[in-house]
Amino acid sequence: MRVCVYGAGAVGGHIAGRLAKGGVEVSLVARGAHLAAIQAKGLRVEAKDGNMLVHPAASGDPRALGRQDAVIVAVKAPSLPQVAAGIDPLLGHDTPVIFAMNGIPWWYFHASDGPLDGTRLPRLDPDGAIWDTVGPNRAVGAVAYTACTVTAPGVIHVENPRNRLILGRPDGRSDPRIETLAAALRAGGLEVEVTGRIRDAIWAKLLMNLMGGSLGILTASAMKDAFSNPAVASAAAAMAREGAAIARALGCNPGDPEAGLPRLAASTHKQSILQDLERGRSMEVDALLLVPLELARLAEIPTPILDLIVGLAMQRARAAGLYTS
Repeated sequence: MRVCVYGAGAVGGHIAGRLAKGGVEVSLVARGAHLAAIQAKGLRVEAKDGNMLVHPAASGDPRALGRQDAVIVAVKAPSLPQVAAGIDPLLGHDTPVIFAMNGIPWWYFHASDGPLDGTRLPRLDPDGAIWDTVGPNRAVGAVAYTACTVTAPGVIHVENPRNRLILGRPDGRSDPRIETLAAALRAGGLEVEVTGRIRDAIWAKLLMNLMGGSLGILTASAMKDAFSNPAVASAAAAMAREGAAIARALGCNPGDPEAGLPRLAASTHKQSILQDLERGRSMEVDALLLVPLELARLAEIPTPILDLIVGLAMQRARAAGLYTS
């Protein structure tokens, strides 16, 4: 199986290392010093279950890598227009494209079987570039539970001892190609689940991102430090309940909205959106924070605490010059 990981940063590089360990022919689309290091010395993944050094084909130009059996897109949401412009050389007639990204995905209402079925989200897919280039029928959702950091060019550090990936098509149908990919990832050391209800999994993680991302921006802290303030912890619980109400109104089951709070309160890993703020990189505010609130308006769900906290976080991102919408 030939699989290209488009965006070999922290999460993408970790997945690429696991795929290579699982016996897949992996290639990478990367850029800059990270790309140069991978081409010269290989990709090193440092994980709790052992280090991996793999030597995948890597290029900044997808045309150099050829048609693939599957493509995994692991970029931040603001980079989707660049993916739309470059991905076509990797795609065969029916190559599935797995989007391992945080937040609400651009394909969210494709095959949703509700009154909003087919609704596009232009804030996430400007001009419909991904919808028209990749097509929602190719799309596969992926929810990753893995705390990773690029610690040096060509080096990925994995913080969690347990790393999970949940895969599923928007229409809920089974797909033997996704099962094959899941088997390879399991062989490489990831816990992988294939689900017919990928939106449930998206919301279960999004509740944590809504809290951790927005509060991380405002406190400049890992959640273990932020939650040490009882008022912050109380606000986080209220945010989780409001987020779960949005999910349920859209026909999803995110589980107990407060079940993840103890794990979040113990986390010493800074949220990726906070890392972007600290490093002066473009922040994925829309997919993680703003679009969920736009869905709340569509579902007519009041979210006063989320509105306040997210509004403050968005203003912090604007003040830093890292978010312009």
